[in-house]
Amino acid sequence: MPYCPECGGVMRYISLTKQYVCESCGLTLSPQELIEIRERMKDHVLSEEEKKRYHKEYLKWWLSKKKQ
Repeated sequence: MPYCPECGGVMRYISLTKQYVCESCGLTLSPQELIEIRERMKDHVLSEEEKKRYHKEYLKWWLSKKKQ
């Protein structure tokens, strides 16, 4: 079962429209678009160091919004 590239939700195939629709965010993609997005995402795999840096930046941003 494919997962949404935007939110990670479950995507269901609608045979009438021949498209995948995300149950969470409503993103609609054709099977070819879904394959293309997955191929692009596969090429952009983050290293562990990059993941930690992004996490720290997000946490810093999130905490700064809570103080205001």
